[in-house]
Amino acid sequence: MSSYVVSGAASGIGAALTARLRSDGHTVITVDLHDADVVGDLATTSGRESAVAAIGQLTDRVDGVVPCAGVAGLTDTDPGLVVSLNYFGALALVTGLRRLMVEGSSVVLVSSNSVTCQPGWSTEVAAACLDDDEEKARRLAATEAAVQIYPATKAALAYWARREGIKPEWAGAGIRVNAVAPGLIATPMTDRLREDPELGVFADAYPTALNRPGRPEEVAALVAFLLSEDASLLVGSVVFADGGTDALLHPHRPEGM
Repeated sequence: MSSYVVSGAASGIGAALTARLRSDGHTVITVDLHDADVVGDLATTSGRESAVAAIGQLTDRVDGVVPCAGVAGLTDTDPGLVVSLNYFGALALVTGLRRLMVEGSSVVLVSSNSVTCQPGWSTEVAAACLDDDEEKARRLAATEAAVQIYPATKAALAYWARREGIKPEWAGAGIRVNAVAPGLIATPMTDRLREDPELGVFADAYPTALNRPGRPEEVAALVAFLLSEDASLLVGSVVFADGGTDALLHPHRPEGM
């Protein structure tokens, strides 16, 4: 059986994925602000370093990393936090654990269909993320509403998976990198979105072919597949899991910067 690291494992997709992997017989090291094997704040440099070090003390081999920890771009959310946790926290975990990964390991990043379905997000913030300039990305984000920064960070994660996943140090070393792009999933995060005094009206604004939100377990099943050898040909792929929302809005091809 394999050994996986899942952040944001105390709730939502991270919790569902942890349950799924453990039910399949795998070992999962969880990371979160509470109720986790490794407690730490991935939005900070010190928290990231401590989390990576703590994981290294728990295992000498990592077969897969899924950084699910993230924060929604709600009205009262600090845009800088969205940048630091969603993008830099996710990739610090992935790159920090690279030394423990072996041939056959997998990384699955959590993007979002907001990249193609939500207009007006900041391409400048996404570019700063991809340039690995956290200070600049936070500075640019401070001039925008958090709701426009969320898809920017998720776009940067998807682009990173495609740009870096094909390189010698990842695919060339037998480590596959892919991403999933969920739509509206019934989690505590989307519950908070519905309670938002300004953005709550948009929670169910996007159509789905299934006429319902997704379930965390459905995304977990997809991620479990991407981690497995059954997905051995997938490299740099971004898989939508949104009940058809993107296809309904863009029937010919996904759109977005």
